[in-house]
Amino acid sequence: MDTQNNNYGSSRNSNAYINNNDLLVDIQSRFSAIEESPYEEVAANVLNTDDKTLPCLTFRSFLLGIVFVIILSFINQFFLFRTNPVVVTSTIVQILSYPLGKLMARTLTTRSLHITKKITFTLNPGPFNIKEHTVITIMSSSSVPYTIYLITLARHFYQFDMSHLVGICLVLSSQMMGYSLAGIMRRFLIWPSSMIWPTTLVTSAFLRILHETKDDEKESNLSKWTLTRLRWFLYISLISFCYYWLPGYIFPFLSTFSIVCLIKPKNLLFSQVTGNNGLGLGTFRLDWIAITAFLGSPIIVPWIAQLNTIIGFLISGWLIIPIGYYKNIWNSKLFPIGTTQLYRENGDKYNITEILLSNGLYLNQTAYEHYGYVRLAFLFALSYGIAFAVIPATVVHIIIFHGKQILHQMTTSVDVEMSDIHGKLMSKYREVPEWWYAVVLCLTFFVSSLLCHYGKLMIWYYLFLCVVLVFFTLLPIGIIAAQTNQVIAFNIISQLVAGFIMTGDVMGVATFKSYGVEMKTTAIVFLTNLKLGHYMKIPPRITFSIQFLSTFISCVVAYITATYLLGHIDGICSSNSLNWSCPNPNLFYSASVIWGLVGPKRMFVTNNISYYHLLWFFLIGAFLPFLLWLLMKFSPSRLKLYLSLIHVPVIFTVLTNIATAKLSDYPSWIIVGCLFTLILRKYASEWWKHYAFVTSAALDCGTAVSSLIIFFIFNNQNIMFPQWWGLGGSTGDGCPLSNANYFGNISRYK
Repeated sequence: MDTQNNNYGSSRNSNAYINNNDLLVDIQSRFSAIEESPYEEVAANVLNTDDKTLPCLTFRSFLLGIVFVIILSFINQFFLFRTNPVVVTSTIVQILSYPLGKLMARTLTTRSLHITKKITFTLNPGPFNIKEHTVITIMSSSSVPYTIYLITLARHFYQFDMSHLVGICLVLSSQMMGYSLAGIMRRFLIWPSSMIWPTTLVTSAFLRILHETKDDEKESNLSKWTLTRLRWFLYISLISFCYYWLPGYIFPFLSTFSIVCLIKPKNLLFSQVTGNNGLGLGTFRLDWIAITAFLGSPIIVPWIAQLNTIIGFLISGWLIIPIGYYKNIWNSKLFPIGTTQLYRENGDKYNITEILLSNGLYLNQTAYEHYGYVRLAFLFALSYGIAFAVIPATVVHIIIFHGKQILHQMTTSVDVEMSDIHGKLMSKYREVPEWWYAVVLCLTFFVSSLLCHYGKLMIWYYLFLCVVLVFFTLLPIGIIAAQTNQVIAFNIISQLVAGFIMTGDVMGVATFKSYGVEMKTTAIVFLTNLKLGHYMKIPPRITFSIQFLSTFISCVVAYITATYLLGHIDGICSSNSLNWSCPNPNLFYSASVIWGLVGPKRMFVTNNISYYHLLWFFLIGAFLPFLLWLLMKFSPSRLKLYLSLIHVPVIFTVLTNIATAKLSDYPSWIIVGCLFTLILRKYASEWWKHYAFVTSAALDCGTAVSSLIIFFIFNNQNIMFPQWWGLGGSTGDGCPLSNANYFGNISRYK
């Protein structure tokens, strides 16, 4: 049972101290007793010291944090409705806030200001430091509220009467409940050293690059590599910035490079097998954004998680999906391979408006029976089955392999649990009492219940079921995310539950889904920020305060922005709109029809095709971790070692992305991951410790800046690069028939 728990991150329990190095004996002699994290990734990227004299919540960090929260909330919400959405991440904030913080440190007065006789503060407490920078980063990381989709659905698609009071309270209450649940879970998901949260290591490495001097870096890393991490970061950022102009604007074909389609673009079989919209065999992503868009950075994912990604991808992408498609299971040959669109029984695209009553809120049963049942492509249908399996697989896996640890932590004090170096350093700061989070949860639940009842969104007591569902799944989902960087999607399971208990109630199902997804998403975001604060030694009460303040500001700004755009942009969210087609809100609308109006019972039970077999995945997901545990229990030690490498929830979690991430994403992602976490880590471990996570941050930074410039200067002004074969044609991959079905037909609405 402990074998699997220790596979995530390279534990160094045999030697918790810095290893001797003959080249650095003089430095080592001063640091021979410094304790390190038992996980190599953490030790390489997080400082194992703390300077309590460094101020973190200062005037400049508070001001810059609020300014960037407002700017990012506005920009991300504004572009959410655009035909080509763009997301500005906290990486950009880290870059921009650094010179601004330095400027404020040079220009602001150092005089103390007296608010009262006992309360004084200064606008400039000294040099701009890494803790202030972390506070700004945490504040700016508040995400665009998922419940904005529900507001858009209600007001725009269904003309549902939703007041501004209901709208703003809906956005705030759903996020606050998520943060409250995260705070309650921190003894399980933050305090243990095994909860690494890999994305925080990239942020930590980047912040250290900006704030450490050359001497600091030499002493803290003790590496033989003389090139500073800052200089390496600048080199890689510049290279990635320049290179991204090729796949991002000049040569988009590099994003979905297929040499086979380049040779024979009109060959149907080659297009289906090698095309980006098909099986993707032989297609490579030479674009960092394309590689990481759905799967995240492969550089920071632990090797065990990557191994299970490989296993899952080979079994599904190159075995089950090709066999299922070409064996014509569920009449799959009538549809393209890699599509998430809905189809009729004859292969035409499914026009949802044909089965709705005139008000758009209810299903026209007669029209539905006449127009026909909904059909899914084999890959899309399989992704639903995998999504059904992932939650029970995760819950059973956590009970079997982590059950004793969880029971232990339920009765463990803060001082005992925080036994690693970072926990010991953080134990010097006052923790946030759990009752704070409990009070916030109760208050926001009460407000949400009133909203559901008086706002006529959903029967209010179903909200209790939603909270319970999120509460009991957040722990297993959080453990998987903390150890493998794979976040389990919650939208399918929430839609399934709501669809069965509220069939035909489109707003009820959409509300249940919105609350569930919002709570899970914001909980993961808050847990990530809590761990970042833990690593960077930010007092927990400050993290609590700034996160809730930034959430309030972010929600208000996002709501005002969305409301203004929906009321002032002609043709917004229309498929005919060139710039404002709202791809994500439209997808939310389609899902509301399928799961709310048609419902899972009509889709998976009474459908005249055997989609009901997909429901067996619930049992399959629950059984496989138990089977693995039995095999490990009764296997010889050598076989047990190999079996311990298998992680069923990670395999299923990765495969839930196959409907949105293309199959062609995986080979490139796997190649990059193997290069860094297997080859370089094994054969160039010093280089890996010093530069690997810095490389990931630099690639993110360079491509993010480049993509924003391309978007604002060219894409936003509809200035396209001149036509040539490097644009990839209408499908972008040079395979014009990759969107066709087995017979070479491209489906249309009829």
